[in-house]
Amino acid sequence: MAKLDPDWATEEIDAFLEVTTQVVPDMGSGVVYFGTVMRGAKTEASQRAHVVEQILDRVLPGWTRDRPKNDDKYTWLRDQASRAKAALQRQAELTEKLGDNAPDMDAANLHPWVWENGKSYWKTGHYHQAVMQAAIRVNAETQAKLGRMDVSEVALFNEAFSLSEPKGDAARLRVAQDDGGKTYESLHRGARAFADGLYTAIRNPGMHRPEANDGGEEQLALEQLAAFSLLARWVDEADVERA
Repeated sequence: MAKLDPDWATEEIDAFLEVTTQVVPDMGSGVVYFGTVMRGAKTEASQRAHVVEQILDRVLPGWTRDRPKNDDKYTWLRDQASRAKAALQRQAELTEKLGDNAPDMDAANLHPWVWENGKSYWKTGHYHQAVMQAAIRVNAETQAKLGRMDVSEVALFNEAFSLSEPKGDAARLRVAQDDGGKTYESLHRGARAFADGLYTAIRNPGMHRPEANDGGEEQLALEQLAAFSLLARWVDEADVERA
């Protein structure tokens, strides 16, 4: 997935700010207009606002949390757009000045099974629910790939990555070709244990969920999504071995 183009995003924000600027119209000599009007047409403002909202989703996660119900003059959205513009223009500087220039992890670049179902929850700040949707989707895709609707989650993955030969309808997932070496066995034992851990420790909604106000929920949820993304890639790229 392509990364956000900061120059393009900045230009789109500027165009939105220009169109939605409030001005006093020139009514001609001797006529005074009390109040202001938007510089551009409402139709253009609405179209540009739609694009800016998509940019804000990427630049300012959770930006909709305090959005007012009535913002007909785009006052609140203009403020958010200005914040996003500053973030885009000064991102490199802020990273350098504020410390560790570590690589960023963008949730939108995770495996589609993990991100597609949960992104609407993520954008509204419901991070835990986004993780639960990822777990459900990975389970469903694995069931579909193996044709196994009779088992799910821990049992499903324990059977899928089992080193025993497939039998009956119990197909297996093979993440590598069996060359008779230890690596083949280790890969499948590891995948099996990894999936078991994810569905035992994370899928359970009551576990490892920090309080929303402690600042750690978003980061933990991102790490959990990354873990499910890795499992999704293993399943997606694995070969199916049937009896």
